[in-house]
Amino acid sequence: MNQVLQYVIIAIVILIILAIALKLTRKDFAIKENKLIEFLGGEDNIINAECNMSRFKVILRDVSIVQKEAIQRLGAKGIVEIDNQLKIIFDKNAKQLKKYIDEIV
Repeated sequence: MNQVLQYVIIAIVILIILAIALKLTRKDFAIKENKLIEFLGGEDNIINAECNMSRFKVILRDVSIVQKEAIQRLGAKGIVEIDNQLKIIFDKNAKQLKKYIDEIV
């Protein structure tokens, strides 16, 4: 009985730690999304956003005001500029970024 109680307490502690880690990750991602919009030149600079797997394509009004180095510090694996659009390679977060930008733009 005593050993079962110890396992239950350990399981509860692990669940609490996982819940805290998940909440912090979501908060960090929301901050990352806001920073990405800022580094892309703000809401008004974004015309359209598309997502394909890990690639995030953004059509912009003015590409010259984009802070590419800052976007790479957010975790972009690469950035390709073609005319007025950027193709940014993110990992699994590309779809979430597009959803967030669609809600704002």
